[in-house]
Amino acid sequence: MEEDHIDRSLLNLPEPILDCILKLLSPIELIKMSMVCTCLRDACRSDHLWENHINQKWGTIVGDFAFKEWQWHLTKFKSEEEEEEALLDQNCSLGSFCGSCPLPCTGSYLQDFNQLRTFLPNNSMLALYFSLQGGKFWFPAQFYRGPRVRDALFRYDSTSQTFTAREQRVGGRWLLWKGIMWERLRLSPVATPPCFCHVSDCLEDLKPGDHIEIQGKKKSDPHYEWFYAVIGHLDSCNENEEYCCCRHSETLVVEFREYPQFGTCKGWLKLLRHNNGEPGIYHGGRYHGGIRKLQTEEEIEKWMKHLSI
Repeated sequence: MEEDHIDRSLLNLPEPILDCILKLLSPIELIKMSMVCTCLRDACRSDHLWENHINQKWGTIVGDFAFKEWQWHLTKFKSEEEEEEALLDQNCSLGSFCGSCPLPCTGSYLQDFNQLRTFLPNNSMLALYFSLQGGKFWFPAQFYRGPRVRDALFRYDSTSQTFTAREQRVGGRWLLWKGIMWERLRLSPVATPPCFCHVSDCLEDLKPGDHIEIQGKKKSDPHYEWFYAVIGHLDSCNENEEYCCCRHSETLVVEFREYPQFGTCKGWLKLLRHNNGEPGIYHGGRYHGGIRKLQTEEEIEKWMKHLSI
């Protein structure tokens, strides 16, 4: 007796099983699979598949701010999609390095709107993945630069697998840093844009030995940077843990142990718990803003690594 013919096409599989298979494919494999037929094309371009790939590759450096900026670009593109002249006036770009909500001081930039034209209207995550991979989308993040962390815009160079940072300076001029490695980038741990003073929420609990980041900037710099420091003891304290009352003092001693030249001549500065972050706090040649307490050993170890380079 002849065996019954069994159609083994992928398209005959239940949708959940097909989706599980597609989740195992790499980005290049998904693109190749999408060329087989119309049905597989739509399945392989689903946003949830590409969102997974974005999170896997870019999740540690591309955060909510970048996604919100991406959505802003999508909205702008769709509103101008039927106005060809308006698109041409953009010189093949959308957005501005001056930025838009939510980061007016940093912003983001989509270099080539044709990337959107290729994949829209229903494949925004696919477009985002290849805009990031191809270096077309500049996204906001932070990078370790010596004893400081700075905010900037970044684009990826897939050839060297490094990043270029772009930062606006006083007078509207831009600075570029090339060849930045992955491990030097991080997501901003706070929602405060770099041009604003961060409102500290840890001042009441800080005690000697706590590792912190503190904002600082020179008079001529429009943006704050973040510096590593440690909370120290008052001069009047004998540093005996049993009798130490520094935790209850109005004065905070901030020690720049790893790079004393960035504090006062003694490598430390004193701040008031209830006055920190007010405009005009000026010590050691720079303004100091908000404080953020480092929460994990991983954060501290990462600072130690970059301070030693």
